Amino acid sequence: MHTTPADPSLIDSRQAAWRLLATLGLVVLGNSSMYIVSVVLPAVQTEFGVGRADASLPYTLMMICLGLGGLITGRLADRRGLMPVLWVGALAVCGGFVWAGMSGSIWAFGLAHGLMGLIGSSSTFAPLMADTALWWNRRRGIAVAICASGNYIAGTIWPPIVQHGVETLGWRQTYILLGIFCGVGMLLLATRMRQRPPLVTLAPANASTVQVDRSRPFGLQPAHAQGLLFVAGVACCVAMSMPQVHIVAYCSDLGFGAARGAEMLSLMLASGIVSRLVFGVISDRIGGIRTLLLGSFLQGVALLMFLPFDGMVPLYIVSAMFGLFQGGIVPAYAIIIREHFNPKEAGARVGSVIMATLLGMALGGWMSGWVFDMTGSYHAAFLNGIAWNLLNLSIASWLFWRVRKAEQGAHRPT
Repeated sequence: MHTTPADPSLIDSRQAAWRLLATLGLVVLGNSSMYIVSVVLPAVQTEFGVGRADASLPYTLMMICLGLGGLITGRLADRRGLMPVLWVGALAVCGGFVWAGMSGSIWAFGLAHGLMGLIGSSSTFAPLMADTALWWNRRRGIAVAICASGNYIAGTIWPPIVQHGVETLGWRQTYILLGIFCGVGMLLLATRMRQRPPLVTLAPANASTVQVDRSRPFGLQPAHAQGLLFVAGVACCVAMSMPQVHIVAYCSDLGFGAARGAEMLSLMLASGIVSRLVFGVISDRIGGIRTLLLGSFLQGVALLMFLPFDGMVPLYIVSAMFGLFQGGIVPAYAIIIREHFNPKEAGARVGSVIMATLLGMALGGWMSGWVFDMTGSYHAAFLNGIAWNLLNLSIASWLFWRVRKAEQGAHRPT
């Protein structure tokens, strides 16, 4: 697939801004399936006559495939460019929705969501975050944050639209129409992504201005540094998943009702949008590794706040705090990779870390439930999340120490 050569003047340019707007639209369209499967779950469960666990299988399968797909689509974007990857992703999103809408069993319904996660949604998350980081220098942090916010925006706008469609048209017709809309929209927006990232094309020419030895990120072998970020990604999201997955059940156990828990979850996600934008501005000032360190510390503080406060009003406040504190962690990984690794490998490396965060969310959601079943207490589950957060904080602190050591060595008189 032919792609237009990059021009150095495109960095931080008006064209980069238009590209970012197209990127945001692609994320909102491509990640729609992540948030609407839970909306149609009761109708699907009733129609197929299955239990709640079987009805939840499509979401689990989709999230696993989304994590694995980030590796595939990120590597393909590095080699072939974004546009062909997004075209295939658009077809997968459209075909997956239509297949799900016409499915005759819960297994076909689940496989359709697996297809959307593996090829569709994955093409509009990690590859786009990596690509965005390569188009910006001065405002790189806020640009990546805007891109990542599309995921939460999708979770804000699609569920009520789909719920209205389920009530008026039925879930099958709603799925088919949504698939056509999202697929066509992605195909059109993908035409804006023909240009190759300027920083990839210009990396050799600009090598003399780079302050970081990208052949040894953090003074480590690239595989070792990538492995540490992978573990950090799992750890932070095991901790992050505790409130996000279990706040509704926690409120029910406290006697406040599931509706109050759902409101706290919505408040948490809405605060996450603000958090990603604010942390984007912060990362432009202090860099990716410092942003990860700050976000990890603040997430740990918010998790600790869930332990002493279990009243309804305090839980609303702590839920909002948690959303405000944790939203900048995942985008920080894309910034770190942009700052410390070879830009030509950005798609695959960001895909790997995003896969780690998704695995962390899946593991943490299950593990918190297991801890609760074993102890009968969500306090123990919160403590488990805090322990995983400390692991992430330890890795971020050690990497930050290595960065500081390298900076001090560079400024030491010779």
